[in-house]
Amino acid sequence: MPVSRLGLVVHQARPLAVQAAGVVREWCKKNDIGCTDIDVWKDHEHRRGGMAEMQHAGNPDLVVTLGGDGTFLRGARIAAKNGAAVLGVDLGKVGFLTEVACSDVEEALEAVHHDQATIEERMTLTMRASRPLEIPSGIEALLRYGHGPALPPPAVREESPEADGWGVALDVTALNDVVLEKLARDHQVSVGVYLSGRLLASYSADALIVATPTGSTAYSFAAGGPILSPNMEAVVFTPVAPHMTFNRTVVAAPDEPVGLRVLPHSGQAAVSIDGQLRGVLDPGDWIGVYGSVRRLRLVRLRPTDFYGRLRDRFRLTDAPATGVDGDPDPFFRPNTPVPADLAHLRLPPPPEPPSDNPACEVEPATEPAE
Repeated sequence: MPVSRLGLVVHQARPLAVQAAGVVREWCKKNDIGCTDIDVWKDHEHRRGGMAEMQHAGNPDLVVTLGGDGTFLRGARIAAKNGAAVLGVDLGKVGFLTEVACSDVEEALEAVHHDQATIEERMTLTMRASRPLEIPSGIEALLRYGHGPALPPPAVREESPEADGWGVALDVTALNDVVLEKLARDHQVSVGVYLSGRLLASYSADALIVATPTGSTAYSFAAGGPILSPNMEAVVFTPVAPHMTFNRTVVAAPDEPVGLRVLPHSGQAAVSIDGQLRGVLDPGDWIGVYGSVRRLRLVRLRPTDFYGRLRDRFRLTDAPATGVDGDPDPFFRPNTPVPADLAHLRLPPPPEPPSDNPACEVEPATEPAE
């Protein structure tokens, strides 16, 4: 996919990200490609919604994120609005979403520009609500103390006006999850949970998570939910600290919507989308979360080893009982011809050689001369 315009999301607090941004801008200049920094704000300024940010950036066809998974999600919410591809440069601590090492950023841009990269699509979520979401005055400052300005509440989609009983369609694209959580520390939120329009159960819990397979390694996992392959299509419902016997995750089909109705005796509940506060619900309000027709397009330079990344990020082979055995032998060897009966399977890619490209080394600070 030849790149005509590039949007850049940078984690400004990380020197490597700032340095890599210079590499990206220089590459754009050399190739006569427009480059715009997106999702940039100053203290006490309002941030734009995804569609407004995309239009402000001139509708780039490639979004590059320089940071960790949080930075990637900032770029993803914008890229999904017009189907732009997202290239995540890994500068974080966990890195389930980001793709390339900082030292390989120029190689990755060349691969994308010359149509030598693979585009992998991921399922996303969208939602309807009983009314447009709002953030009451004072609550934003309380919940986001010490953080930057919040995103605005999601806009109502113009092409989907309110219909009797169907609520309003919101301009939401969630790659990880939509979360309904308590506002008061000493009160759980009480919610009726519906699957495919039928009441499943009523929960009193700290939070209720509706996640994608991609988001199964995020908040849902921390709450005890299962890990799903990101290649799956599913909607994952996980309660957080429910005050009831049934505390299991439910994995639904992508076309089975999950409805969350705040019960009359509950307090207010906050709605977060991919970790960002986007609204507050009162008793009687509801949201419906379901698979979106929008897909997120991720740039991949080579086959993704999700389970290898899972093993490394969570240090699954660090148990003392496994240490005496050394490195495990491979189960399948991808560097030899694949037998015919395995040709239809998704097999692990060959190991990557270590990179010695010093492009992302930060110059040490020099002491001022006396």
